[in-house]
Amino acid sequence: MNQEVTEFIDAINEPWQKDLATNLRGIVHKSIPDVHERIQYKKPHFLKNGKYAAVISTSKAAVSFTIFNADTLDLPEGMFDGPPERKTLKLHKGDTVDHEQLISFVSQASAVL
Repeated sequence: MNQEVTEFIDAINEPWQKDLATNLRGIVHKSIPDVHERIQYKKPHFLKNGKYAAVISTSKAAVSFTIFNADTLDLPEGMFDGPPERKTLKLHKGDTVDHEQLISFVSQASAVL
């Protein structure tokens, strides 16, 4: 685990956002055992073989989780936004995450990286 990513998550002010970011980071690590983490563009990026696999970002009202290389995924209608190659899930206070589903999506998307 990258210390800068840990510090980014620790610095999140809203407890619910910190919890979501921590859970999403864990999902990435379960999906991609050899994932490389780094802070880029002031947010945590997760790479496999030097290629983007996922990103976590926060805003005032949400935590966003972007999956790269998502054009082959069979995603639930209305759950994700964005172009076919990268899909973003916006989570708000009180939203829950289906860990197994996200692990499956990240695993599938990163399998060819």
